[in-house]
Amino acid sequence: MITEYIEAGLTQARYEIIEDEEPYYGEVPGLAGVWATGKTLEECRKNLAEVIDGWIVIRLKKGLSIPPPTIPNPHKREIGVDPLSRILKRAEITRKQWLKNDE
Repeated sequence: MITEYIEAGLTQARYEIIEDEEPYYGEVPGLAGVWATGKTLEECRKNLAEVIDGWIVIRLKKGLSIPPPTIPNPHKREIGVDPLSRILKRAEITRKQWLKNDE
């Protein structure tokens, strides 16, 4: 059951690329405080799964409720990493540099 909950959480995760040593950032909307980073998307997902597991354990120990996992809508298409981040990374410029050039 916990494994299924973690998998459901990962299907709802949103990812973006940030300026950091671990540039992949992921979070699960609806699970307060659940986020992770990684050097690769795969590492970020692995770390995020561990965070979800720990989040469940803490909530159970504190007697807090655990919201039901959200089932993804197969007809809704989401892009894990926003397209602008991908473009800026390929162009090797930061979001700040891009915004400055737009002024």
